[in-house]
Amino acid sequence: MTNTDKTPSDLRIASMAPNSFAGSVLKLFAPLLDKLLGIRRLRSIYESSDLPGLDKQAFSEKLLKLLGVQVLGGEDIIAKIPKTGRCIVVCNHPYGMIEGVIIAHLLTAFRADTKIMANVGLQIFKEIKDYFIFANPLVPKAPINTSAIKQCFSHINQDGLLVIFPAGRVSFFNSDKKIITDGDWNRLAVKIANKTNTPILPVFISGTNSALFHRMGRIYYRFRLLMLIREMLKLQQHRITLTTKNLIEPKQLKELGSIEKINDFIRLQCYLNDEDYLSQWPEDDEQGSFKDVIPQADSELIKAELSRLPAKQHLLDFKSYSVYYGYQHQIPTCVQEITRLREITFRTLNEGSGESCDTDKFDATYMHLFVFENNNEEIIGAYRVGQTDLLQKDGDISQLYLSQMFDFQPEFINQQQPCLEMGRSFIIEAYQNSLYGLLLLWKGIGAFVCQNPRYRTLYGTVSLSKLYDPRSVALINDIMVTDAHGVQPKAAFVGKLHPEVKDFVNNDSVGISQLSSLVKAIEEDGKDIPILLKKYHKLGAKFHCTGIDLNFNQTPGLLLSVDFPRSPDKLLKIYLGDGKDEYVQYSDVD
Repeated sequence: MTNTDKTPSDLRIASMAPNSFAGSVLKLFAPLLDKLLGIRRLRSIYESSDLPGLDKQAFSEKLLKLLGVQVLGGEDIIAKIPKTGRCIVVCNHPYGMIEGVIIAHLLTAFRADTKIMANVGLQIFKEIKDYFIFANPLVPKAPINTSAIKQCFSHINQDGLLVIFPAGRVSFFNSDKKIITDGDWNRLAVKIANKTNTPILPVFISGTNSALFHRMGRIYYRFRLLMLIREMLKLQQHRITLTTKNLIEPKQLKELGSIEKINDFIRLQCYLNDEDYLSQWPEDDEQGSFKDVIPQADSELIKAELSRLPAKQHLLDFKSYSVYYGYQHQIPTCVQEITRLREITFRTLNEGSGESCDTDKFDATYMHLFVFENNNEEIIGAYRVGQTDLLQKDGDISQLYLSQMFDFQPEFINQQQPCLEMGRSFIIEAYQNSLYGLLLLWKGIGAFVCQNPRYRTLYGTVSLSKLYDPRSVALINDIMVTDAHGVQPKAAFVGKLHPEVKDFVNNDSVGISQLSSLVKAIEEDGKDIPILLKKYHKLGAKFHCTGIDLNFNQTPGLLLSVDFPRSPDKLLKIYLGDGKDEYVQYSDVD
């Protein structure tokens, strides 16, 4: 309903005082309070600027101009909101008043069916009352709050656009977290979304109130409320940026489980949008100077090399696929083709070397385990595998590829027992959505360790492509890394996460499913965490640290190790088949 009351707003403490003894005392001191709280100055601006009687959009636009507030990022917010249908926008509450006016003006211009759940303090302006559903967060059991909740549900059930500030109160200095942040978020927004299958858009609003405001709030919390109008009047030439990422659909919300987890997730997504913690990957060296990829190898030469391999190196067959392993001196054409396919595949992930093929000195000494598709006579995927006991001499680990990327201490597993260093894995694009490529590589690894049961531990890195947002990589690093003993990256990945996010990650157990949801919500294309990361996690991997591979287009790599015999029995049955029991029970690891 549109507000038709054209009488001017009475911006005086006396006009808000109740008809009681306390109200009479308040009226007695009202002129002094008007001056102290900034209300007199606000009234002067209001009365001298033709604000009285304006419609809500004209009023809010003019008020923001008079206050000198410049709003940035509005177009990005609008682009994420559906033009019609139910939707909830949630925001942090850094200023306490003006952000309600900003959001109301912005979204109402896009959708007339916008309502904002707001503090009763904004009732002082009659001209914009129609924007709001008013509540009183200072008195949780106040009747107005029950009415407000009913109005919010009703508005969503009528397919409206609803904005909620879940903190209910202005952001403050949290002495436990040592940061300025919102208080606990009320779960109303996620309860409404959960019950009505409504998507949620988390929006971060930049900035905060003055240092004096936060100092006074630490002395007595109600001082914050008393200072809100003065703080609003300090916003001359102030830029306030609104940032968001992806609309969180109902299906994704339900996958998170409990209302508490959904609420935590939405809050984290809001703070992940803080522009102060947005960063870009450094530009690639010699960007765009890719050389032409070498020609495809002759399939007849490949088949001839495969036919000459010892029988044990033909690990398995499945339908039209065969899995082999070999060394460059045995299968030079196959290895050449693998390096060609690696370069092609890695370029699609912004990981290519830029050379005509992806190769280095380690191709000559490492084992190559790969899948050959017999009908099309092509290699569809491969791993490069280093056998640490064959590559190390007298404790010298320089012949291990990952020694270029990490400082391994003597106590790290690759110097304690024979291990397989796994790397340079790929599946060609045509098979990346197939069930067979990665499965057959892992069945090949299983067959190899059954032949060579001294290898109990697999270790390597999961490449974290620079197609990911740096925040996603920072989250993966902070959540997954739990065991950094015995190794450090030579070039460490340094991620930026909002202190609110880091505090949550450090103090709460964030599982891989929550990590997956957070990353999908950050990524513009909604991509998930790497499939290899999920696979290694299912195998029971320990994640050690994240380093930058200076020899692989500056790509971050998450170092991990897997105690293969202790992986879940269900997976070992799949990968090792009939050889599982003998491999698991093998005890001679010397």
